[in-house]
Amino acid sequence: MPVEVVTFGCRLNSYESEVIKREALAAGLDDAIIINTCAVTQEAVAQGRQSIRRLRKDRPGSRIIVTGCAAQTDPTMFAVMPEVDFVLGNTEKMSRASYANFLTQSEPAKVFVDDIMLVKDTASHMVDAVEGRARAFVQVQNGCDHRCTFCIIPFGRGNSRSTPMGAVIDDVRRLNENGYNEIILTGVDMTSYGADLPGSPKLGTLVQSILKHVPELKRLRLSSIDSIEADDALIDAFANEPRLMPHLHLSLQAGDDMILKRMKRRHLRADSIAFCARLKKLRPDIVFGADLIAGFPTEDEHMFENSLAIVDECELTHLHVFPFSPRKGTPAARMPQLAKPLVKERAARLREKGLLAFTKHLNAQVGTINNALVEHNGQARIEQFTPIRIAHDFAPGSVVPVRVTGENGRHLIGEPA
Repeated sequence: MPVEVVTFGCRLNSYESEVIKREALAAGLDDAIIINTCAVTQEAVAQGRQSIRRLRKDRPGSRIIVTGCAAQTDPTMFAVMPEVDFVLGNTEKMSRASYANFLTQSEPAKVFVDDIMLVKDTASHMVDAVEGRARAFVQVQNGCDHRCTFCIIPFGRGNSRSTPMGAVIDDVRRLNENGYNEIILTGVDMTSYGADLPGSPKLGTLVQSILKHVPELKRLRLSSIDSIEADDALIDAFANEPRLMPHLHLSLQAGDDMILKRMKRRHLRADSIAFCARLKKLRPDIVFGADLIAGFPTEDEHMFENSLAIVDECELTHLHVFPFSPRKGTPAARMPQLAKPLVKERAARLREKGLLAFTKHLNAQVGTINNALVEHNGQARIEQFTPIRIAHDFAPGSVVPVRVTGENGRHLIGEPA
């Protein structure tokens, strides 16, 4: 049986799963399942555990290795599961030696997780392809220096550290030469990029350098950013570089100033509104997605309504809504909690608001002509990352002009232009 990697969570995990599979195979591992977990919410952790139990039933003779953020923050929880053979930390999972160690020891230690806070740099783990995907990810940064009161991720990823610009550009160039027309830059806190590098280059400098030194690249896209840290070079790139896709996913988390303060965020609602308005003026076709948490401790109805209102005020179109999930060891877990039914109800209202905004965005695209990146089976995405169905058999990874003829509430419908 082959090595299978099951991935939960963010785009960075998706990128790292490619490295995990490559290194595990190079070490000689076979007939194994590696679960790359997520720890962002308690539900994500529970999904990982459920997957482990299900996979053990489906493949009783395969070895199961658990890694990722949930394994880094709570390795014992997975080590005591009878279904699990080996637990790796977030640094160890990227190393061929970790899998070789598992194979060569007659009775290997079940847990191999070091202190993530001692990691000082992020190596460039070059990948030549991303299995099953029409676009490729490139890691530019890992970790986070901030300590938002609700977030466990810094304890799973460590402090912020950046991949040198030259290595990033080399990765992008190689993937482009291998046929990828769209590259997504990914990291944990991307707008902190460069602070630990010589000369302290900013994310905007990196973006402009990629577009300059890889002129053949058709599309460059960013994953989630923290808008309060966006530098002028990044703003300039969105204003003047058509190959930088007009879509930004923002780490907003809330739309109320008191809740933002209790979250220990670094921005106010006015900052988010001003940022989106500034970019809209410079790049009218840009759209915004956002992470928003519903039911944060102490949130009253007025505070929640401010989060509902910011969907319109920032013209958000693609929402990721999270019901607040207390994470053990974080300050927010010790704050006065809202009743779970109320948290669930507010999350549903926020999702409904997001659906109305997304439908409005879909309607606005009807009649326009866009360049779409084909994924598979007639599924593609336009520049704003909005999904579109095309009744034509284009090759995955190709970029084709399409005319939007309609929408069905979930995606656009189009035809070759």
